[in-house]
Amino acid sequence: MKKYGKFIALITVVIGTLVFLGVAGMRDNKTYYKTISELGQMGDQAYTQRIRVGGDVEAGSIKRVGSEVQFVIKQDNLRLKVAYTGSDPLPDTFKDGAQALADGRLYKDGVFRTKQIQAKCASKYEAKVPGQSAANINSGKGSI
Repeated sequence: MKKYGKFIALITVVIGTLVFLGVAGMRDNKTYYKTISELGQMGDQAYTQRIRVGGDVEAGSIKRVGSEVQFVIKQDNLRLKVAYTGSDPLPDTFKDGAQALADGRLYKDGVFRTKQIQAKCASKYEAKVPGQSAANINSGKGSI
């Protein structure tokens, strides 16, 4: 009987550890999408959560400072300073006016620090006008 008791205790510890690691991992991976205005309304909660925030990259704001890329995203009239320190190269579509999505944390200095950036250039994904060929679109001779 003692053998079974030790075995059950060992299985209980292993299962408990796995459950704890699973719950802790899910908590760390949870990300909320917020607009810049919602981020401002969060108060001190904004500093404790991992958040995903998006907007348009402000023209002329992209600067490289050592291994960090700093830029400003804007939504309506609101602006947010962002600092990217990830190891992956920035997407080719990351440039002035592109739509960017940053996943990271807001710090007390007002800078949103991220290691993940997604970007898309809105002009590349515009819908084609029916009856218009790609050659006409690229040459600017399309009919509207």
